[in-house]
Amino acid sequence: MKVVILAGGLGTRLSEETAARPKPMVEIGGKPMLWHIMSLYASHGFKDFLVACGYRGDIIKEYFHGFAYRSNDYFIDLQHGTCDIVQRNGADWRVGLIDTGLNTMTGGRILRLRNWLDDGPFMLTYGDGVGDVDIRGLLEFHRSHGKIATVTAVRPPARFGGLVLDGDAVRCFSEKSQTDEGWINGGFFVFEPGVFEYLSNDHSILEREPLEGLAADDQLRAYRHDGFWQPMDTLREKHVLENLWESGNAPWATWTRNKI
Repeated sequence: MKVVILAGGLGTRLSEETAARPKPMVEIGGKPMLWHIMSLYASHGFKDFLVACGYRGDIIKEYFHGFAYRSNDYFIDLQHGTCDIVQRNGADWRVGLIDTGLNTMTGGRILRLRNWLDDGPFMLTYGDGVGDVDIRGLLEFHRSHGKIATVTAVRPPARFGGLVLDGDAVRCFSEKSQTDEGWINGGFFVFEPGVFEYLSNDHSILEREPLEGLAADDQLRAYRHDGFWQPMDTLREKHVLENLWESGNAPWATWTRNKI
């Protein structure tokens, strides 16, 4: 099953990092966010990717073009220009890098990938968020209900620290990572081919008419994820992810527990 990753947006809310590169290529722990997301899927056995490129897609293509040479050990014959890989240390992924346009909206990017998605179901997520989502559990849930689409519902991250007050005395302070109420779209979708009936052109915004239409037609179900989930929309959120990675306890790094 193919995994689509939307990686073509401008990333304007993270402009400090995205002036010269797309947001999915912003690094956490020396690796692009895109690598973290793909490693999560690969740790659950899903290694066939389609990356919907747009803004600075050349940066993404250059990264994967040289991926094997950065990851593996090899000998180069300078006279003949040949390269022999002698020890493979990298990922055994198949990655399609498709230009879906600079100004194409999220639904439009999916539509542009239609010819590359065969006739079966596919998974999809955004290129700027991670979580310890049980990808196989998500797929099993999707197959159980028989509808066109499944979205992973997550708890929104809290923007501010929590205070427990006793009068004007602070008895407890916690930098909460998530709120305890409400659900939001966390990405990590599964779609049947019927989703294309809800996508019209480049201007289709997945989160508006397509998902609203699927919900109205009773074709959208939510997979509840109560665990860790964190987008990278701001510089502060990037620092949150960096700190978790540097701590050696990044919740989304399931490939440290499962074999890629």
